[in-house]
Amino acid sequence: MDKKAAIAALSALGQDTRLDVFRHLVTAGPEGVGAGDLAQVLDVRANTLSTHLSALARAGLIAAERDGRAIRYSAHYDGIRALFDFLLHDCCKGRPELCGPFASSRSPDITKAEQ
Repeated sequence: MDKKAAIAALSALGQDTRLDVFRHLVTAGPEGVGAGDLAQVLDVRANTLSTHLSALARAGLIAAERDGRAIRYSAHYDGIRALFDFLLHDCCKGRPELCGPFASSRSPDITKAEQ
């Protein structure tokens, strides 16, 4: 992830409803949630929710998959991991023993490339 993509992802999360949507989808796991169920649980109108879902998808934080006539949304864990990797790239001056749980969230490819 580059700086521009990280800014887009952080901007997408910088709004109340989008942050609620994102957190709900992360909690739901890889199975995701149908758009209608998401609107009901979060008490958001469908057209408003659609706008927020689009912003999160453009930022690479969620994914959409057609399920018959409905669309299911889920957290895009690779995109989330890429954001964490970008934010934590120089965590603790490259001393992973100081980073604790942050170091374990880093993708193996990034960690391997730094060694």
